[in-house]
Amino acid sequence: MHAIRTASAAALALTALSLAAGPAAAGDDDEPFRVGVTPTTIAAGGQVTLTAHGCDRRTTVTSGIFDTVRIGGGGGSVNTSVDWDAKPDAVYPVTFTCKDGPQRTVHLTIAGGRPVDPTPEPIHRGHGVRAGVGGSLGGLDLKSIGLGGALIAGSLGTAYYLARRRTGDDAA
Repeated sequence: MHAIRTASAAALALTALSLAAGPAAAGDDDEPFRVGVTPTTIAAGGQVTLTAHGCDRRTTVTSGIFDTVRIGGGGGSVNTSVDWDAKPDAVYPVTFTCKDGPQRTVHLTIAGGRPVDPTPEPIHRGHGVRAGVGGSLGGLDLKSIGLGGALIAGSLGTAYYLARRRTGDDAA
């Protein structure tokens, strides 16, 4: 019986040790090369944020709609502007190349055309809020005030009486 308990405890310890050692042995070398462009849809001339993580060396980002951008080793983010001549509703590839490492491509969509004659916002003149008293004071009368006061006074009096009442054991 003692041997079964020892064997099961050893198996449990070995399992826990192997599960804990697995991620520790993997280290940071197995971190994937992750990239991203935000927002994924933008108007021509807008700014995008290019993000790369998991590359120990410099990451070079290229696309046909902005200048070549470099992100330092270890990862990070860089903002860049999309060219004004990018075609509306077009999808452009954005290529992230880790120096001496992997390459990833994501897509950036250019938003549709701009309105030719935008409708101007209406001009609002400051006249303040046009609000009435509403229902909070509308039907207030002396009878309702008296009844509410009587209910409050009655509940306070009952609470005071119950708090100060003596039990039969306290009589002197």
